[in-house]
Amino acid sequence: MKSIITKGLQDLFSREVIGYVIKTALMALGISLLIIWLFWGTLTGFVASFLGWIPWEWLQTTGAGMVTILLVYILFIIIVSLLTSLTSEKLLRQLARKHYPQVPANGTPNMTTSLLLTLKATGIFLLLFIPAIPLLFIPIAGQAIMLYLWSILIKRPTIYDVSALFSVEAEIDTGRKTTTLAMVASLFNYVPLLNIFTPVFAQILFLHAALSLKR
Repeated sequence: MKSIITKGLQDLFSREVIGYVIKTALMALGISLLIIWLFWGTLTGFVASFLGWIPWEWLQTTGAGMVTILLVYILFIIIVSLLTSLTSEKLLRQLARKHYPQVPANGTPNMTTSLLLTLKATGIFLLLFIPAIPLLFIPIAGQAIMLYLWSILIKRPTIYDVSALFSVEAEIDTGRKTTTLAMVASLFNYVPLLNIFTPVFAQILFLHAALSLKR
């Protein structure tokens, strides 16, 4: 696990990865701003309506702004995750050739499948996130819950993207190991600007976890 994370961090801050992430983040920012501009009233109305059911008056007043900002932040991360899933194939092939030249990249992720898996993961994430909002204000426990929810958002799409490209589904452990790696990658979501690296970092970690077994 330690070696996988070390290799992943080395790749993450390489020139090709940084260039890819910046381009993806700029596209995601433009899409996010457009969505916010079109649906800002709907978003703020939803937050006010949802918090109105919570019996904690302090959360209804001081928490409304925080929840709205958090939802905007989540929207941006979801779009970054979606774009990464749809456009990272070339980058993953480059990294695989650099570290594992003996492993053929003989597959191609299906764009429709990637999109559906990302949307499904997003739906599950939101389904769990919305009722968990009051818990997020609990120190430490709230952050742990949020970290696990972040991992749900990227785990299943990342497993597909890597396994479809390198035919390594059998090598990717779909249990605790991948959940841990997804949570490690999701730590970047707590740092503004670095959060744009989360989806591709997860892909890199899963790539090393799977392809290192094929040496």
